[in-house]
Amino acid sequence: MPDIWWKAHPHDLHRLQDRVSSVYVERSHVDRDENAVVVINKRETVRVPAALVAVLLLGPGTRITHGAVNLLGDSGTAICWVGQQGVRLYASGLGPARGVGLLQRQAYLVTRPKERLNVARAMYAMRFPGEDVSTATMQQLRGREGTRIRKLYQTHAERTGVTWNRREYKAGDAHAAGDDLNRLLSAANAALYGICHAVIVGLGASPGLGFVHTGSAISFVLDVADLYKAEYTIPLAFDLAAQGLTDERDARTGLRDLIAENRLLGRIVHDVKTLLTPDEATRLPVDEDINQLWDEHAGAVSGGVNWSGSEDLIQPGMGDQHLAIIGPEFEPPTSDSTT
Repeated sequence: MPDIWWKAHPHDLHRLQDRVSSVYVERSHVDRDENAVVVINKRETVRVPAALVAVLLLGPGTRITHGAVNLLGDSGTAICWVGQQGVRLYASGLGPARGVGLLQRQAYLVTRPKERLNVARAMYAMRFPGEDVSTATMQQLRGREGTRIRKLYQTHAERTGVTWNRREYKAGDAHAAGDDLNRLLSAANAALYGICHAVIVGLGASPGLGFVHTGSAISFVLDVADLYKAEYTIPLAFDLAAQGLTDERDARTGLRDLIAENRLLGRIVHDVKTLLTPDEATRLPVDEDINQLWDEHAGAVSGGVNWSGSEDLIQPGMGDQHLAIIGPEFEPPTSDSTT
């Protein structure tokens, strides 16, 4: 029987030494080896401690076994099926062991006008660096945001030489209305919504409980995505239009490359946690892993981890990170290959 490239001996596997908030997998096989998830492709084999990952993002060309899904579910790790580099969310699953601390905190904040306004102000403060918005009303914040975006469109129009009239958007068909620039903006924004959606559900928060937006099943997704449009989708759309690249795919792949280059996934994870749990005293219970094993010395240790010789697997003070495991491009079929 010929060797199968995705079958590897456990001794050939290497471990991830740092805790990660999200792991993106593309063109790889995801399997289970005892209490660890193993990501294998033709280039490398990576051992991922399931209990140390908040969300596993499965990109194109990825297959996953039932055993791996079972382990991730037991470990409270969310699984999201996404487009390339996470620009779209197709489906998601959440294991029963995931805690509801972040969701409860979000519900508490959004149902109390004072706390909700404070979160909304914090969101606008991210868009207006150096400005004091601590006493601004929602009406004032919306007006200031409108002025900022209008100036931003004008600035990029002058920078690129692309004519800008006004933003046009048709509800229900993001790409049917407006000129090429408007369609590029709509396509890039749709891709940005996908990655924000994947992070939000992966962390266990609700995509529908928004602070600025309301009434939609993705209100919080729209809130979070608005934090990054001025930096990502707006300049990207103008740059593409200036180059004559006007297809939806151009916006999607362009944003995908920016996301990978600037590690936006990790930034979104950090920003969502900061908005919902701004102080350390509040944040610790939210992030606590509820899938634990009793220990007579430490009290409790993480479950879902292969503890055989893995004392160096968990280190104190590990920060949030985003890891991408991407296999090599598939080889094109030869003329004599069979299907």
